[in-house]
Amino acid sequence: MNTTHSSQACIDQCNELLRGEISAVQTYAMALRRFPDEESSPLLRDIRDEHAASVEELRENIERMGGEPTTDPGAWGSFARTVEKAASLLGEGAAVEALRQGEQYGVGLYRSAIDSEDTEVNSRLLYSERLLPRLFTHLTRLESIQP
Repeated sequence: MNTTHSSQACIDQCNELLRGEISAVQTYAMALRRFPDEESSPLLRDIRDEHAASVEELRENIERMGGEPTTDPGAWGSFARTVEKAASLLGEGAAVEALRQGEQYGVGLYRSAIDSEDTEVNSRLLYSERLLPRLFTHLTRLESIQP
């Protein structure tokens, strides 16, 4: 891989966002397994699928920069397990609140990436015009769930 320091920093940052999106896909999949027949299931499936689309867009962005996309959620994987435990112990309301908190955390990560000096223009546009707005939509949609 022949990348400059700035490019490598952007690739590393993008891989961190990718880990979060992979974890989000896993988290929503776990929530759907826990509450398969709930009225909220179609909405949760849609959000999971949008996170899966974000995974693909981030992978393509990393490859475009000459990097190797991660395939592992890393430490993010523990968030998925936390949501599953909350759902098991406390029900759908706790699971939805955990999903909201995960989306809010993701908003912060994308905002930091957008503001970072290491973020290349194409990545900044991807984050600000496509991926971050999805999270705001997810938050709005999660607010509509009445456990």
